[in-house]
Amino acid sequence: MEASPVRPLVVAAPLLAALVATTLSDIVPLLGPLLLALVLGAVLANLPVLAAETTAALADVSRTCLRLGIVLLGLRLSVSDLLAVGWDAALVVIATVAVTYAATCRIGDAMGLDRSLVTLIAAGFSVCGAAAIAAVQDGVRAGRRNVALAVALVTLYGTAMIVLLPPAADLLGLTKEQAAVWAGASIHEVAQVVAAASLIGGPVVVALATTVKLGRVVSLAGVYVAAGRRDGADDVAPKGAPLVPWFVVGFLLAVLLRSSGVLGGSVLGVGDQLATLLLAAGMFGLGLGLRVRELWPVPVRAVALATASTLVAATTSLALILTTALVV
Repeated sequence: MEASPVRPLVVAAPLLAALVATTLSDIVPLLGPLLLALVLGAVLANLPVLAAETTAALADVSRTCLRLGIVLLGLRLSVSDLLAVGWDAALVVIATVAVTYAATCRIGDAMGLDRSLVTLIAAGFSVCGAAAIAAVQDGVRAGRRNVALAVALVTLYGTAMIVLLPPAADLLGLTKEQAAVWAGASIHEVAQVVAAASLIGGPVVVALATTVKLGRVVSLAGVYVAAGRRDGADDVAPKGAPLVPWFVVGFLLAVLLRSSGVLGGSVLGVGDQLATLLLAAGMFGLGLGLRVRELWPVPVRAVALATASTLVAATTSLALILTTALVV
């Protein structure tokens, strides 16, 4: 039997789409490559150009890219950098993630929203935005419409925080260091944290805010396990399947590898770019499963939950910063 001639294209297409999304994000940085890749996939999905078999093959390749991207995401984190922010800042991070995740789940369930959508919003708003949503959706029974909706909401609210948090910090009389920790502990995406921190102060502030934000990313493994248990993933997982999937284990090993100091700056730079590219390729695959008629209208209760989750993250972290008299 001859090999299908479309296979090389299937393998290359998600990465090509990710490359386009990354390039476009340089022009429109607030949207970010992950959301743009999702949009590209959705646009292609709504054009009558792909056969069902090709779409399914593209989705499979994208799913593998997504998992590899999550592994490489660990190379952005160093244990020494995380410890350098101090125990007070670590307490702010841990408490904010835990309270935001738990409160979002409780509020969303009380609203009667789809359980998987609530879990996705809780993970994205408490940890690291679209990357967390994409990781968690692999362990819960979440439809692609819910994934796309959660990604859109976390992007919208994180972008709003870029504009609102810096003047709010000034109004509250926070020091630049306190404002940096607040930004890192409450804003959803890493790129959004960098943007907000640059409005607060110089490179030192940006570095501190980013380190605090990456501290939240470390909680991805724990949130993945919690999300799977919450949504009853054990009921559908194959018998003997590991509690934590290989890509989450790989993520933690990558953190340890970065922390060992054996990798040079150039290697880490390439790894960082490759992580973004692979995550964007994964989001492209998610977009392929979307149809416009499935996304509209946006549920009012989902918007309300996103608002509540953002407020919980912002107020919890702020209260802890003020209560502990955090000085970095």
